[in-house]
Amino acid sequence: MEYRVEQLAAAAGVRVDTVRFYQGRGLIPRPQRRGRLAIYGDEHLSRLKRIRSLLDQGFTLAQIQRVLEASTQGDDAESLLEALMGEGVGQRSFSRAELAAEAGVPEALVQAAQAAGLVEPLCIDGEERFGESDLEMARAALAILGAGFPLDELLTLAVRHSDNIQSVADAAIDLFDEHIRKPAGTQIDAAAISEAFRALMPQVARLVALHFQRTLVSRALGRLAGDGESRELELALVDTQSGRLEVQWR
Repeated sequence: MEYRVEQLAAAAGVRVDTVRFYQGRGLIPRPQRRGRLAIYGDEHLSRLKRIRSLLDQGFTLAQIQRVLEASTQGDDAESLLEALMGEGVGQRSFSRAELAAEAGVPEALVQAAQAAGLVEPLCIDGEERFGESDLEMARAALAILGAGFPLDELLTLAVRHSDNIQSVADAAIDLFDEHIRKPAGTQIDAAAISEAFRALMPQVARLVALHFQRTLVSRALGRLAGDGESRELELALVDTQSGRLEVQWR
């Protein structure tokens, strides 16, 4: 069956701008063109319903894109879907205003973080929704700002960190795919992949957090040694280094 964009949106139970948003993100294929008309088919309708179902289960658009790409490439999308279940499905979601109110930050700060690519909301029927991890990050940001850091410089630093960590995360995913999810010559076991994902994810998060903490403290101590700064600050940094860092995973 053929659909124009308005008909497709109505059949899928979404808005027209949602269809265009998903198309722009590469979540659904581009339509056929007949002159000025964009023609969609049953494949587009099926894909839209799949996306909406996964969004309702709490998956992010980034996770959904990985599942859809796995299906397109002939990989075991169901095993990947099962593994992704450990990434926080079923959490409470917030509008931008709700997120700001819950975190106790100005809504403009959330908007600035979103514009900088530091937070990525879900888009459900054209409405942006944020998750609990976004709430935790907003609260942490508020605590850091409360210490006196300038907002513009903190955002600039956060964007640099985000750009770097994305490339590292992509490389880590490639390693997981190569050695755990689909190593050459092995039979894919969905249950084993899911268990490996759940077991490794908190350890990876802890490893990254601990390494960052150690590097930050080590370099700060080096800076103090070179500047001849106060012994009290140096002792505080040493206490931080020896303290136990708690990394929660939910």
